[in-house]
Amino acid sequence: MLQLTPQSRVFLALEPANFRKGIDGLSALCRQRLGVDPFGGAIFVFRNRQGTSLKLLCYDGQEFWLCQKRLSQGRLKWWPKTPQTSQLLSARDLQILLWNGNPKEAGLAEDWRRVA
Repeated sequence: MLQLTPQSRVFLALEPANFRKGIDGLSALCRQRLGVDPFGGAIFVFRNRQGTSLKLLCYDGQEFWLCQKRLSQGRLKWWPKTPQTSQLLSARDLQILLWNGNPKEAGLAEDWRRVA
């Protein structure tokens, strides 16, 4: 089962991906473009060139999960524009992104951290 916890590592691939690629093609992008091992348990988020669809790739220890979300209308409202190839995203920012929201304008409180 695919689990999204506060400790999940989520990598946002900032360059658009070819959505004809499947698990093998996207895991190769993880290694080559992002420099991250796709078998490490992280969640990788890709978007298409038009900004109308997202794909998530995750390895759960036994198998790969490949999920796609396609918007029925419009385009994604938010996507970072930086010269980097990837960006770390929190699990709750991913949830906002999956609902086509802007995590930077959501106005949520900072993540809770235990004080030592």
